[in-house]
Amino acid sequence: MTDQSVRTTFVSSPDGVRLAVYEGGNPAGPPVVFVHGFSQASLCWARQFSDPLLSSTFRLVAFDLRGHGGSDKPADAASYAEDRTHAADLHAIKLSLGLSRSVLVLWPYAGRLASDYASAFGTSAIAAINFVCADALSAPEHDGPGCAPIEGMLSSDIAINIASTRAFLSGCFTVPPSREEFETALAYNMMVPADVRRHHLSRPSNDGPMLPRLLMPALLTHGAEDTVILKSKSELAARMLPDARLSIYEGIGHSPFAEDPRRFNRELHDFAVFATGRPKA
Repeated sequence: MTDQSVRTTFVSSPDGVRLAVYEGGNPAGPPVVFVHGFSQASLCWARQFSDPLLSSTFRLVAFDLRGHGGSDKPADAASYAEDRTHAADLHAIKLSLGLSRSVLVLWPYAGRLASDYASAFGTSAIAAINFVCADALSAPEHDGPGCAPIEGMLSSDIAINIASTRAFLSGCFTVPPSREEFETALAYNMMVPADVRRHHLSRPSNDGPMLPRLLMPALLTHGAEDTVILKSKSELAARMLPDARLSIYEGIGHSPFAEDPRRFNRELHDFAVFATGRPKA
């Protein structure tokens, strides 16, 4: 994070992988934990960490997934293969930072972390989940043409890799970011080695068997124009979750938190206030 008010620490997972963790907002507030998507980094949440409403109400935490951003990037496939490994990363952070009853904000690939964590550690430490254009279950028929560049992102040919990463990143927006924001996002996307990308995508499929057991409130946020994960995937997940509300952003693509941060931050604030019992601002 570039905001000087955001503190960076490192937490070790049980297998020794160091995870970069970023903390801001109100240290006395209920925790909201942001988890980025495939080949991204916690920098994508900059407009949430700098939002006065969220930062005055909640303790804001984000971390770079293993293999991403400032976290360690082990080269072996075994470091990414097991669902429990990824759940243990989140659990280690929750224990290290003393995060109880957290609201999780999960952007695409991170959507499966809800099932990973619930399967490994139960749901008592999760107050609510905001799935954002999320891959909450494997249902490839709901993946859009914006996924096509991912194959080239696995290439060891650097020119193909960069061109494919640029194409993928461009497809993450209907409302384009500024040139500076795009260049920053391209830089942190390229920090993820091709082999690490491949290892993440080689994990077993998740058909969503845990979704009906996630009894906490769930908000499913999705851009109507998303071509990476089609909105029909969130509609499917909403039917499987016991306590779900679907929020569709017209004219917005795969990154509603960046394309329409004003609406996104207000909806997240109100949802998290409801879920945690925090007095409404």
